[in-house]
This record gives sequence, C-alpha cells and structure tokens, in this order.
Amino acid sequence: MAGALPLGDPAPPDGRLPTHIRTDELTDFGVYLHVPFCRVRCGYCDFNTYTATELRGTRQDQYADTVLQEIALARVVLAEAGTQRPAKTVFFGGGTPTLLPAGDLVRMLDGVRGAFGLADDAEITVEANPDTVTDRVVDELAAAGVTRLSVGMQSAVPHVLAALDRTHTPANVGTAVAAAKNAGLDVSVDLIYGAPGESIDDWRASLEAALAYAPDHISAYALIIEEGTKLHRQIRAGQVPAPDDDLQADMYELADDLLAGGGYEWYEVSNWSRGSGHRSRHNLAYWRGFDWWGFGPGAHSHIGGLRWWNVKHPAAYAQRLSLGDSPAAGRETPDAQQRILERVLLETRIREGMAVSDLPSSDARRSVAGLVADGLVDGASAVKGRVVLTRSGRLLADAVVRALTV
Repeated sequence: MAGALPLGDPAPPDGRLPTHIRTDELTDFGVYLHVPFCRVRCGYCDFNTYTATELRGTRQDQYADTVLQEIALARVVLAEAGTQRPAKTVFFGGGTPTLLPAGDLVRMLDGVRGAFGLADDAEITVEANPDTVTDRVVDELAAAGVTRLSVGMQSAVPHVLAALDRTHTPANVGTAVAAAKNAGLDVSVDLIYGAPGESIDDWRASLEAALAYAPDHISAYALIIEEGTKLHRQIRAGQVPAPDDDLQADMYELADDLLAGGGYEWYEVSNWSRGSGHRSRHNLAYWRGFDWWGFGPGAHSHIGGLRWWNVKHPAAYAQRLSLGDSPAAGRETPDAQQRILERVLLETRIREGMAVSDLPSSDARRSVAGLVADGLVDGASAVKGRVVLTRSGRLLADAVVRALTV
C-alpha cells in the first residue's frame, strides 16, 4: 500500500466544487480509472494497490458497480461547475486492471461514455500484466472502444524479473503484444532499469526484446526506491545493493540510442513513440496541466486548478459511496508559486519544452544561458524562446528545474 495521502483541506461530503471553480470547453478533460488489485505486490511498488488478503471483505466482483457510483456523482458535480466536456482520454491503471473481467472494465467505460461522452478520437488505454492478457480479453476490450494496451514488460531477463517480484515470464509479453495487435490496438510496453543485479548487458537484452515486439510506444523508467516498500527494506538491511546512479545514467543513454535507432523519438524524459501520433495523450494531459477526474480508491483529480484525492482503502471508498457521499478525503488549491514550480517541472520534461517568457522570474530567464553553456538546454531552441532539454539535461532534469525556479 502507498504512503499517506496529502493533508490538504477537508472535502465536502457531497463532493461539490467551490463556486469559483468553473469548467470550460477550451480545457481538455480526461478520466483515470484506478483498479487497485494485484495478485502479488511487487517489491518496488509504492502504488495504492491491494492483494486478496489485504481487502478486508471488499469484493473485486463488486468493484465496477462502486466506481459507477462515483461516476454518477461526478456527472452531477461537473454539470454544476460549467460546460460539460466529453472525455478525450480514458486510462485504466492500477494495480492490474486486467485482473477484473473484461466485462467489468467495459461497464466502467460505458459509465464514462454515458456520463460525459467520449470524443470521436478518444484515446482509451488499459494497463495489463502480460500473464492476464488473452485474445478473448483484448477482443472484448477493442469491441468496447479501447484503443491502446499498455503492457507491463519491465524486463526480458528472468533474474531481473525475479528481483522485481514480477510473476510473468518473458514469453508472456510477446503473447500479450501479439493479441493486442491482432485486435487492432496500439501497443505500449513499459520497462524498468536499474534493478538489483541488473547489468548493462541485461538491460540491452531487454531493450532489444522490446524493439523486436515493434510496439507503438515504449516507456523506460529508472527504478526508484520508495520508502516502505519491500525493496527499500532489503536495501536498508544490506540484503541487496541500492541502485547505482552512474549505471542508471548509462542505461538511460543506451535506451535513448537503441530506441532512436529503432525509429522511436523521445517526447518525454521516460517515453518514446513511433511518431507523434502514438504518444500517450493521457499522460501528456497530466504534463500540460489539463483537467481530469480520477475514479477509485486513492485516485487524484484536477479540475480548474482544484485538486483532490480519494480515501485509500477500497472498503472505505465503497462505504462512502454506499452512503451517497463523496469518497474524497481532502483537497487543495495550489498558490501561484506552487503552480509555476509544477509547470516548470512538468513542461520542461516534454519534447516541446517551455516558453522562456513563461519562466517565473528574470533571474530564471537569465539562467537559461548558463544551462545552454552547461549542455543541459538546447541552444537552438533557446534562441527561439523555448527551454528544451538536451539528453544530458534529461538526465539532470531536477537540477534544471531548480535553476529555472529561482
């Protein structure tokens, strides 16, 4: 289970937004649907997920009905806040969404469609563990309008998968990718690098395997050790080594080289796609500060500058909705300084970068020249008024953000 929720302010039981929060048709709207169930908890995972023994009476077969109750609540709340907008993106994340029957995922998607409508070109993504994907599952999802399957590959090397507590075999990834392609879905594969005992040659093997599947999109994330996880405890006890920053940097550069050579372009620090048409529009909506409603226990939402988050445990989530109350645990409206810091943090991560004129101060704008000189920001883009990270800048993105928020 993930760490504590933010503090924030109390959220009203009816879930209504403050009167000054208004929606408008010029801001894209997306939907996130959290499915918090996993067969086994991976040692590195800090997400709000639960295995069967942690559910305390909550039933997976009732989960879709519970989410539909929150969707009905959201429809009323958003109707009162202004313009109703169709969802341009829908993302089923987790956890392992495909632990639920495909029919349950379809019912939740139909609930979104009925409450808000879906844009004609809506991107609808389902995350999946490779060993939960079958032809029947993806055919049912595709028939319901799902457009994209995101497969949690993580590695092609058995001992690396074991270090991460992943339960699937490398062969299952190819089966899942083939099933999705046969159903006409776009395919993304997710990789993690820097696991205990993973060598640069292991990482090369995983990248080459991912490229051989010819997906439309590849994500590659450095392993981060989150406090409270099994892996954090193992490292603290000296049972396994902590990730090596220099090795992870080498792994990132190798990924960028091999993926670029395979026809993929980076569009966000950890994401590559076959052209702009295969980027994750849902994740881009987060990085660009659009609106979204997150459904499910622990899910976060953002509408018109207001943020809120739901209670974490599925039992508490279900109980609140059964009483007709909002599952929101707290909310906040970031001040101007917090908003600009977040904007710099997010916009500089994407390929288009951020306008120099939008930086928060004259000192920050003057710092761009130094970042160009240090090789962290692209000089040609800076001349055109954009802060765009070089590959070295992507490796040191946090340092760039600190320099740009003085």
